[in-house]
Amino acid sequence: MAISIDRVYQKVLAFANKEQRGYITPQEFNLFADHAQMEIFEQYFYDLNQFKRASGNSGEYSDIVSIIKDKISMFEHWHAGSYNVTVANEYGDCLNFDTDIPDLYRLGEISVSYFKSGSETTIGVCEQLTPKEFVIRSKSKLTKQTEDRPVFVKRDAQGQLRIKIYPYPKTVGYVDANGVAVPNGSDITTPTKKAGVSADYIRKPKNPNWGYVVINDKPLYNSTSSQDFELHASEETELVYRILALFGIAIEKPQLVQTAVGLGTAQIQQEKQ
Repeated sequence: MAISIDRVYQKVLAFANKEQRGYITPQEFNLFADHAQMEIFEQYFYDLNQFKRASGNSGEYSDIVSIIKDKISMFEHWHAGSYNVTVANEYGDCLNFDTDIPDLYRLGEISVSYFKSGSETTIGVCEQLTPKEFVIRSKSKLTKQTEDRPVFVKRDAQGQLRIKIYPYPKTVGYVDANGVAVPNGSDITTPTKKAGVSADYIRKPKNPNWGYVVINDKPLYNSTSSQDFELHASEETELVYRILALFGIAIEKPQLVQTAVGLGTAQIQQEKQ
């Protein structure tokens, strides 16, 4: 499903040369390519919301929604993490997105396992709360978080996005030498099985990169160091037009921008029809 970055680059160069608008260096192309890919990727979610609102019982719109969901599906992932849990670490962080899910774009559902007795565990789906909502709910026994109704709160720690889960899964995953689950407070100081926290999420596309080697003062494509676009194959033409438009803005060539935008608009209308 990947789109060849070399093919897109060659199309961009050919079009720019045809319009006599100059040469796009590999460094410039890679910068514009990343920007263009993220624009299209983020447009998926905007379009999905718009068509969902308009769909109702319309089969026409439901087909479009299905197509957009299919384009997004390749970025849907599941992170099953295991974390050291100690009594002293109560209310500590269960997920550090910068290290556990560095390519996070949108967070979905978070689940946590709670140890009961023997091998029995309870898996709870966490509800997200703001810090203010958490404080308010925690004051009431009726709304306070429980292992059957866990919650999580996002927080920023020195520029890193993390979450805290309540109740903290401090009794999860302790096993003895025979693999038998035991509660916290035992003589075991190091858990050999760790707390289970899992999350489904949508990741960001990998940064596209036209890799090259320089031979006779000319950059030649190197597939080994390259990264193709991760968008749906149908987006290839749109990528070309968007990159050309960005290049036109950078070199202050409004005519190239207008041409690229016009071609892109025509392409979009054709796809909608």
